[in-house]
Amino acid sequence: MKITIDPHINVRVYNQVNPTSLETKGDAILMKIGELSKTAGVSVRSLRYYEEQGLITSTRLENGYRDYNSLMVEQVQTIQFYLSLGLTTKQIGGFLHCVMASEEAFCKEIMPVYRDKHKELSDQISLLSSIKSNLEERMAYILQQNPTMKEEANNDDPKSNRTGV
Repeated sequence: MKITIDPHINVRVYNQVNPTSLETKGDAILMKIGELSKTAGVSVRSLRYYEEQGLITSTRLENGYRDYNSLMVEQVQTIQFYLSLGLTTKQIGGFLHCVMASEEAFCKEIMPVYRDKHKELSDQISLLSSIKSNLEERMAYILQQNPTMKEEANNDDPKSNRTGV
């Protein structure tokens, strides 16, 4: 399955929060971890991990419960977006504050991260292509040495109607 991300997408994600079901403090809408989890579409465990990594913040109540500002919904969804690009939470932490305060295009911290990730992916693709090529050579060699393997390989896969490698 190929996942395509539109490069022109604005990474700021907006979600509707039903303010009538949530506690308010001044102008801020507050929510418990379960409410944030449901609204943002991520697990409670992920939210705790993001907080541990310094990507999101909460206010601790006297009973130990976490209270989150409703703005955390957008922040969590932005984190999810960057994770889908293959970035680590450490990398995201290096520029998240900037993209939450401004647009991605104006955050100088992000381009080096994107370049590093692009190089890493290019290196991985190169390595995988080399491994694939080596496997194809080995398969061709085996079939050259023992042509009956070709028939056996096709018989092993009932869906395969191919006659070649």
